[in-house]
Amino acid sequence: MLIAAAVAAGSALLLVTLAGLNAVNAQNARYGWLATGTGTGTGAGAGPAADGAKANGHDPLWWRLTADFYRGQIIGRVDVAATGPRSAVPPGLSALPGPGQYYASPALAALLRSAPPGQLRDRFPGHLAGLIGPAALPSPDSLIIVTGYRPGQVASQPGARSVTAILTTPPSSCNGQNCAAAGGLNAAAIDLVLATIALGLLFPVVMFIGTATRLSAARREQRFAAMRLTGATPRQVSVLAATESVAAAAAGTAVGFGLCYAVRPGVAAFPFTGAPFFTGDLTLSLPAILAVAAGVPAAAAVASLTALRRVRISPLGASRRARPPAPRAWRLIPLAAGLAELAFFAVTGGLPSWRRGPGLTGMTTTGQLQAFLPGFALVLAGLVIAGPWLTMTGARLLARRARRPAALIAARRLADNPRAGFRAVSGLILTLFVTTVTLGVITTIAAHRGAHADAAARSTLVAQLPGQQQPGVTSPPVPPPSAAQLARLRGTAGVRGVMMVRTDPFGGHVQLPDGGGAITAGLVSCAELATVPGAGRCPAGAAAAAIPAQVIGPAGASSRSQAGHLWPAAAIPAGQLARLRVQSVAVATDGTGAAIERARTALERAYPALAAPSTPAEEAQLAGFARQTTEEQQLADVIIIASLVIAGCTMATSVAAGLTERQRPFSLLRLTGVPVATLRAVVTLESVVPLLLVAAVATGAGFLAAQLYLTSQLGYTLTAPGAAYYLIVFGGIAAALAVIGSALPLLRKITGPEAARNE
Repeated sequence: MLIAAAVAAGSALLLVTLAGLNAVNAQNARYGWLATGTGTGTGAGAGPAADGAKANGHDPLWWRLTADFYRGQIIGRVDVAATGPRSAVPPGLSALPGPGQYYASPALAALLRSAPPGQLRDRFPGHLAGLIGPAALPSPDSLIIVTGYRPGQVASQPGARSVTAILTTPPSSCNGQNCAAAGGLNAAAIDLVLATIALGLLFPVVMFIGTATRLSAARREQRFAAMRLTGATPRQVSVLAATESVAAAAAGTAVGFGLCYAVRPGVAAFPFTGAPFFTGDLTLSLPAILAVAAGVPAAAAVASLTALRRVRISPLGASRRARPPAPRAWRLIPLAAGLAELAFFAVTGGLPSWRRGPGLTGMTTTGQLQAFLPGFALVLAGLVIAGPWLTMTGARLLARRARRPAALIAARRLADNPRAGFRAVSGLILTLFVTTVTLGVITTIAAHRGAHADAAARSTLVAQLPGQQQPGVTSPPVPPPSAAQLARLRGTAGVRGVMMVRTDPFGGHVQLPDGGGAITAGLVSCAELATVPGAGRCPAGAAAAAIPAQVIGPAGASSRSQAGHLWPAAAIPAGQLARLRVQSVAVATDGTGAAIERARTALERAYPALAAPSTPAEEAQLAGFARQTTEEQQLADVIIIASLVIAGCTMATSVAAGLTERQRPFSLLRLTGVPVATLRAVVTLESVVPLLLVAAVATGAGFLAAQLYLTSQLGYTLTAPGAAYYLIVFGGIAAALAVIGSALPLLRKITGPEAARNE
């Protein structure tokens, strides 16, 4: 029953992982339709079409995708206009919305009902015609709206395209193309994510299953030796051992399937990719079901037979336990080879030239998968292979310095069988390596890409007006705001200033603060600049100044605060400045969520043809800095939490198996007068020595592997992890010691005189 319970936990984690991988692909596929009109998808009619042209009998459909925001959440907005009755209909919609109608996702529809109209509802003209179905929603929490217009209204908007079909190519099938512009991951990125998860969990799960099947190995060895005395053949003993393990593992696997389906709702709610899943996406493919149903019991049978290799039965029926050979130093070779493979790419800077694509100077995501995955896998395997040798080395050092009986007994027992000593802590050791690598990489990336704390980047809205004409994209000139529009905007509650950034007729550039480089300049009135303090200030006495056209730099670590920065004066009369084309509008708010959303709604109503205004912090999120860091952190959380759970189960199972194996020897020691306290110290030392020694090697290898990856791929220097890392490490070690301590009270009960009898 114990073996079945242990295998049930391990197989359930494995099944949940496989179901999660399917959910990632299913979620990713539903991003495809949003990229309609990008011109990079496969299939006729998915890209731009000429006005009035038909393809496959379909009337053209005017299409415009933009991103809106509401209190830190991204809203996908699709403006459509049918040119005929046979215009394509997006998935999840029963029909195209007509002028004055819109379809909204259930989450957005609920938000429109609950949010004040002036903060959100007033941005979308018309009324709700229906809800968008799950076929078009990547997540239950997706905020998507499809609004209907007349063809002339959409055609005149910047970024509008005429298409004749809805894109059906999922981002995972783009093969590196940019057809995932509206979200999702391409095939190479998905391969890297899924391979990382599988690699991070596969080793701990395999170690856990192997440990579980050894739980009653010592007891079974005694029974099988007795059977040999009664005439059983070695083959019969092997069949009995395999049958017992397969039966228990099969029962545990069946329970694991039940646990997997029971926890699906909770797993679906976890935002692994930055958004939760639909419960129905967590499915298992038939090959995965067959592989787990057959593979776990088979692995249990192999582990059981491996555990019985040490039992040798003589022809007379006398049984003895064979002492395994001592591990040798060659076990360090795989670990060194894995680190050397990572170091090779750190020194050479990526894949060899013959492995790169044409014209490729860096390493693609596919290249990362090919280069780094084998190295990390080799390091993980190397830790498992080198663990017994490191344990033996630590045991011999302990024996030389032992001053008490407990230390000497523990050291001799570890040196006699270092594989068993390491096996008890192997799951936690692998978890420490995975945790060190993931948090080391994530912390460093976040330090270089993370959003800065500049208040202006979070409280100043910027609306960029269309500039240069792009092929296939309409960009008509946007008229300047009227005096009435400006008055309404300035009168919006929470708005502290409005500034117009105009085109520099001389095409000048300005230098960003702190040596940030030169950037295209725009011209502003100093009177308006004074109302937006986060954008900088004018020289004394100047009427106009040259500032960055984007007003405030993206919220990233490479940007610097512009508040208080002195910009150069612009020699242009005030009357001429007012006649220049407006290229962006900046609105300073008091920073509250309500004020930002009211100002955003007012800007969108004043400029309905513009993309949604956004703060620099939101723009960085849309560009991928914050979103990518968040998704990477979610990935790290999944691997770390699952690995810690598996490691805890492995530790508990190993302690139980170890006490069972040592029941009779400890009983004999008690009969010779050894106190129970000494035996408890022996048990503790046998676990603590390999735990601390190999944990130090694993964390050191993790930091080195993370540094090598960061150097070769990003040119970053490893940033020391924060308190969360040390909390996980020390918490994991403390939990391991607690598991060991929880078993110590049982030592007195299971090592009584009756356990010393020969059976």
